[in-house]
Amino acid sequence: MATSGFKHLVVVKFKEDAKVDEILKGLENLVSQIDSVKSFDWGEDNESHEMLRQGFTHAFSMTFENKDAYVSFTSHPLHVEFSAAFTAVIDKIVLLDFNVAAVKSPVVVAP
Repeated sequence: MATSGFKHLVVVKFKEDAKVDEILKGLENLVSQIDSVKSFDWGEDNESHEMLRQGFTHAFSMTFENKDAYVSFTSHPLHVEFSAAFTAVIDKIVLLDFNVAAVKSPVVVAP
């Protein structure tokens, strides 16, 4: 099975008083400024049963060329600065960092 990059997956539950819209804008701004981030997706859960969700509300996924690019991202000054603000508003978090096993590539739809 071929690998196609390195993935950083974050699943969080924000604290009750968190200004989630500001955090999301800050995260989108962050990834747009750091070239090692090849793709970024996020979403808010609105379908799972609470029992299965376990309180987690948002998921964030970043793709990098390889692990070295991810390591470079984690030490980037903008990431270090943003991480302090992000961590301060997190109630619960799960992080997974892994090489991507390419099984089925996304379909690209022509315009």
